[in-house]
Amino acid sequence: MENLIATAEICTWHEVEYTFISSLGDAGLLELRVVNETTYIPESELQKLEKMIRMHNELDINIPGIEAITHLLERVEQLQEELRVLRNRVR
Repeated sequence: MENLIATAEICTWHEVEYTFISSLGDAGLLELRVVNETTYIPESELQKLEKMIRMHNELDINIPGIEAITHLLERVEQLQEELRVLRNRVR
């Protein structure tokens, strides 16, 4: 079973509002789980969340901006993987 971290702990540790994390979940950018009326984030999502918190706090990027950037970064990763596969085929 995957480790879950309470969003309240994350909010305290990273000094962010719960509404920010909730909005990321609503936008489909972050997986949130509710257990006994408490919201948690899977440990595997923590690195992604921390990256989005930095975008928001340090670069003042809003949720739609984070959504666009995340989509573009995922697309770049897909293209890099396709390029790696094609290079291996050529060899």
